[in-house]
Amino acid sequence: MTNHKNAELAVENIYPPCQSACPLHQGCRDYLLAIATGDFNRSLAIIKETNPLPFVCGTICAHHCEDECRRNDVDKPPSIRGLKRFALEHGKAKILPPADGPKIKGKVAVIGAGPAGLTAAFDLARLGASVTVFDRETMAGGAVRHYIPLYRLPDEAVDQDIAEIAEQGVTFKYGVELGKDITIEKLEQEGYDAILLAMGLPVSRGLNLPGTEGEGVLNALPFLQTVKRDGFKFQGNPTVIVIGGGNVAMDVARSAVRAGAGKVKLACLECDEEMPAFDWEIEEAKEEGVEFNPSWGPKAIERNNGKIAGLEVVECSCVFDDKGLFNPVFNDSNKQVLTGDIVIFAIGQGGDPEPVRGEIEIDERGRIVFNPKAMTTSRKGVFGCGEMTMGPGTAVQAMANGRIAAKAITSYLEGASFDSATLEEVPVLEKLDPKVAEMIERNERYSIPIMNPEERARHFKQAELGYDVEMAICEARRCLTCAAGAQRIEELCVNCLTCVRICPFDVPIINEDGTVTIRNEQCQACGLCLSICPCYAIKFRSPYVEEAAAAIEPAVKEAVAKRNGEPVMLAITCAYGAYALPEFTGKVHKNVALVRYPCVGKLDSTDLLKPFEHGVDGVVVVGCGESDKFKCQYKDISYWSEKRVNHAADLLEAIGLKREAMSYIELAGEDLGKFDQVVAEAAEKLK
Repeated sequence: MTNHKNAELAVENIYPPCQSACPLHQGCRDYLLAIATGDFNRSLAIIKETNPLPFVCGTICAHHCEDECRRNDVDKPPSIRGLKRFALEHGKAKILPPADGPKIKGKVAVIGAGPAGLTAAFDLARLGASVTVFDRETMAGGAVRHYIPLYRLPDEAVDQDIAEIAEQGVTFKYGVELGKDITIEKLEQEGYDAILLAMGLPVSRGLNLPGTEGEGVLNALPFLQTVKRDGFKFQGNPTVIVIGGGNVAMDVARSAVRAGAGKVKLACLECDEEMPAFDWEIEEAKEEGVEFNPSWGPKAIERNNGKIAGLEVVECSCVFDDKGLFNPVFNDSNKQVLTGDIVIFAIGQGGDPEPVRGEIEIDERGRIVFNPKAMTTSRKGVFGCGEMTMGPGTAVQAMANGRIAAKAITSYLEGASFDSATLEEVPVLEKLDPKVAEMIERNERYSIPIMNPEERARHFKQAELGYDVEMAICEARRCLTCAAGAQRIEELCVNCLTCVRICPFDVPIINEDGTVTIRNEQCQACGLCLSICPCYAIKFRSPYVEEAAAAIEPAVKEAVAKRNGEPVMLAITCAYGAYALPEFTGKVHKNVALVRYPCVGKLDSTDLLKPFEHGVDGVVVVGCGESDKFKCQYKDISYWSEKRVNHAADLLEAIGLKREAMSYIELAGEDLGKFDQVVAEAAEKLK
């Protein structure tokens, strides 16, 4: 026995790790649960509660959530980003109206229609501000619109997000450039109470190498934009050399392949393990034929008669010093030449201070002077956000920063002070106990279907094909539903140890003083302990079990009201796997009240008996049989579910009703076509 009495966590205010890791704190667990149970509309509604750019994020999000998912301790995390896209493609839900409450007053100008500016505009408009977004381009979206290739992010995805943001009351003005068409002073004169600078990092960096002067040298962002917006194609199938190892470099290399390069070679300072690009970007680039040359730094561009002949590179033996700072060390004795015709620099982006020079303070390095705590610049009423202030990051990180800026502007318009350091930190759920992780069923991750490399490299059509319904339901089911499960109600618990005996994951433990602690941060939410507790001293943190129980009475009453002389049956099934497929959830079953539970192991005896009070003739509990395709991640469910149903049948018989009115069967997902037959056979026994 161990003393864990103080380890029992009050998880009311604790997010699952995926939600904590998401910069927007999206309810990942809950929208995956909705997909896993076939409620795609609900899944989309949950996504839109906190994300103003769901189509963008469902397509290109860096999914920080998956990095912290506790399923990493078991096998691989669910494909949360891929499932977000699935919800968008299969669900229907509009953004809910803003919550009732006091509205802010004020006129706000947002300069830059990238993810940060759009998020801030969205939040401010929903709070009541009059918001206008200005952008120098002809379409909103910023870097994700203009630089991320179409094979990753189709324009249609961005269009859908912009349309919904506009529906919140945000006005867009395109082709308006700060410093030329408008100035901060002019905006102030036009009555804008606050101005938000969200211009991103629009300037591609190059290197002043020997040979850079002359034709054939390109920079990443102009190249990507020309390819995406103008359909640029190379002539003569040249060999293209890309310098850089980040995500932008991968976009450049893969776009060059599609734009007609005969060969694409990539050189970067970092070794394979240090390359900053995402692993999947590197892998897909390699699949498409990009040649990688890691640990090589550019030294000079070689030319013959003015035309590029290649890139001289020198071995980079170390990129970072002992303090982790960028300080590359080169081995000048080891050099080589990468032959090629065109060189594209993809080594980073920078901000452009010129549009605001003379109106706000700029430091000696050409950066806007910025206070990250207040989200302010040197000029009163002028705020900043996004990559312009925080440096390079992912789109969702920029969105989160835009959300902070919106809070700062809200405080300013209300005459209050603001300090981002005082924003509530999200508590982090502790790691999964290795012993618990070992007991969890291993379940192969469903990779997002994607075109084969040969096909996708020929065009700019979206490469990822996305999940079909069955794959999405199975993949979402792999979620461990962290922090949704059992909690002990201390004042009701009599420390009978029943939960300790029944839990298949050893979550409840006995303390040195004989009391029980349910380590709810380790709970796998199978629910076996819920109804076996004699004192009802256990409840679930998430309401989905209560919602399923509450659905029984109205379903039974509706079925009884339509009685046509045949027995009325209540069928309680699992809500996962095959029972989540539209062909099951959308089917009308004659004389049957159908209620799906998030696993029938969570059923209580009262759930089985109360329907008889409302006129039902029989109850059939349909558990999940063994299935190769639809795998249950819980243990001992069949055993305990059948015992519970048999116990309820005993009670029926004791009060004079037919024992046959209560039955338990199992159907594998592949046999779901027999469902109506099984229920009909149970009803026949009651005639």
